[in-house]
Amino acid sequence: MSRIEPVSPPYTPEQEARIGTFKVGETMVPPLAIFRTFASHPELQDAMKSLGRFYLRSGAGGAASITLRDREVVIDRVCARCGCEYEWGVHIAFFGEQVELTAPQVTATVRGDASDPAWPERDRLLIRLVDELHDDASISESLWLALAAVWSRAQLLELLILAGWYHAIAYLANGIKLDFEPWAPTFPAR
Repeated sequence: MSRIEPVSPPYTPEQEARIGTFKVGETMVPPLAIFRTFASHPELQDAMKSLGRFYLRSGAGGAASITLRDREVVIDRVCARCGCEYEWGVHIAFFGEQVELTAPQVTATVRGDASDPAWPERDRLLIRLVDELHDDASISESLWLALAAVWSRAQLLELLILAGWYHAIAYLANGIKLDFEPWAPTFPAR
């Protein structure tokens, strides 16, 4: 059970506007527990929305310039490294198929590393980025040079902030023991 209980229906009009609606594939799902939790602290929710929207609106004006796949590989790996099944499962359910993550790649986000044969070279760099940040809170010079050969300066900034952002999201979900969404997958078994 969550340490901070998400708001439940009936929602006030303000809560309903803040929580939103969601689809997994073509299926509408109940509002996410993480957004229902934030609805109990509107000021914090407002503060967090701008950055969240920046990353989740790939391709639109005022949006991140990294690809949707790059975004999801980073998010999935950060959540896996932080042991955050809640957010990992939500992103796998919402975006895994859309960004064409294969079953071995989904497993490798949790159980593999950058040398896993499931990953193409571009994804390997992203896995290394997350792993080095997670392990050392820094990036080696050799990895930085490899990253800079693929992504622009702006995209590198986006990737770094994205990794930190989802580290914070993982801390939140794990810290309050957010209940899993019933439709979201959990980590693959060993």
